[in-house]
Amino acid sequence: MSDTEGRDWQRLDAWLWCARLAKTRAACSRLVESGAVRLNRQPTEKAHAKLRPGDVLTLALGGPERGSVRVWRVLSLAERRGPATEARALYEELPG
Repeated sequence: MSDTEGRDWQRLDAWLWCARLAKTRAACSRLVESGAVRLNRQPTEKAHAKLRPGDVLTLALGGPERGSVRVWRVLSLAERRGPATEARALYEELPG
């Protein structure tokens, strides 16, 4: 039995890793801890924050000089880190 089976939430860093935001889960954790992620418009620095379908993530990527802001709505929780096409089905990109 999977440790996420039966839950309606997933750790933020684990979901970002499955969504292929970074190559490692540790890199996703560092991104969250650096303050680059907002969860439902609220700043969060907790990699263990609970993420649910319908939540909106605001991601500040690339640093201040060439940074971009992406806004994603979570469509589903991840069961595994799969190929990019599977990862892309986890979220929808919203206009920033």
